[in-house]
Amino acid sequence: MNVTELATPSYVVDENLLKRNLEILKSVQDRTGCNILLALKGFSMHAVFPLVGQYLKGITASSLFEARLGFEEMGKEVHIYAPAYIDEEIDELLEYCDHMVFNSFAQWRKFKEKVKSHPHKIECGIRVNPEYSEIETDIYNPCFQNSRLGVTLANFRPEELEGVDGLHFHTLCEQNSDTLERTIKVVEEKFGEHIKKMKWLNLGGGHHITRPDYDLETLIRCINYLKDKYQIDIYLEPGEAVALNTGFLVSKVLDVVDNGMQIAILDASAACHMPDVLEMPYRPAIINAGQPGEHPYTYRLGGNTCLAGDVIGDYSFPEPLKPGDKLIFCDMAHYTMVKNNMFNGVNLPNIVLYNEEEGFKMVRRFNYEDFKNRLS
Repeated sequence: MNVTELATPSYVVDENLLKRNLEILKSVQDRTGCNILLALKGFSMHAVFPLVGQYLKGITASSLFEARLGFEEMGKEVHIYAPAYIDEEIDELLEYCDHMVFNSFAQWRKFKEKVKSHPHKIECGIRVNPEYSEIETDIYNPCFQNSRLGVTLANFRPEELEGVDGLHFHTLCEQNSDTLERTIKVVEEKFGEHIKKMKWLNLGGGHHITRPDYDLETLIRCINYLKDKYQIDIYLEPGEAVALNTGFLVSKVLDVVDNGMQIAILDASAACHMPDVLEMPYRPAIINAGQPGEHPYTYRLGGNTCLAGDVIGDYSFPEPLKPGDKLIFCDMAHYTMVKNNMFNGVNLPNIVLYNEEEGFKMVRRFNYEDFKNRLS
């Protein structure tokens, strides 16, 4: 991938890498009969929805706009879960959805008749919280203490399950299948008697299925175990696994300043263009760069906003950095485009598709009107 002439900043998604991930996910579907959905909260690049739709069963949404996007741009199954549904949106939402998962029995009671009387069949589920998770970062842990997500066993209402087609749990984040296997044991202990009455079970997201060290055989064993024991359909809804290691953020050095160390200021911003770097936090990999001190020249990389903490991290390079040099950040397809913002009026990166046969294809450029139209 030669980025010499590519305008920056740009998100670049490699179609061939995306296909590789989709083929892995499809192999899981083929070997188990499960249904894998694209979670739009992680990856909503609808330019590739036709490609994704060739492999996966549909999408899962967290809002009206995501549901509509999946309905219009992929045209396959549309699932939705939200912590609470908005009264003024529910009628339109029902036009798009095939599955709707409720976060509480109060929400189920509130919307039950409206959903069940809708002209097309909408299958309904309840999200449960098994109060078990191995996620260490609380902001990403759906089961941390006093979580608002899902119904705990103490609050579960078996007498209100009439009309409920399935149960849903989501307790993983970037984890391997051994964590899922341990989680299933807890879910069974707490909710197994209710799973027996269901048509389907949704295992949520956070499955890092396309990661090189992911244990596919354990995942397949878990899915087949649940299908065989309970005679139910199984859904998974990874967002990250679909786009994992398929995208890059190409940026340019604007200036180099000195304040106790060399600091390179980029046209890419952690705060605006890769907010998970600050939220998680984590340090994204850069092609041909290393840890501080690993190569002769070490720099702190920062964005071009006025936020003092708009810092991506410290990296070393074989050669000195200078204005105009381009840096390529790895794994920048998921949780970037869906979370970015225009703080300070900083423009959003271009969105670009790439494949070896055709090279770079510009999908979207942003401009002042995009900034202005978000404001009043």
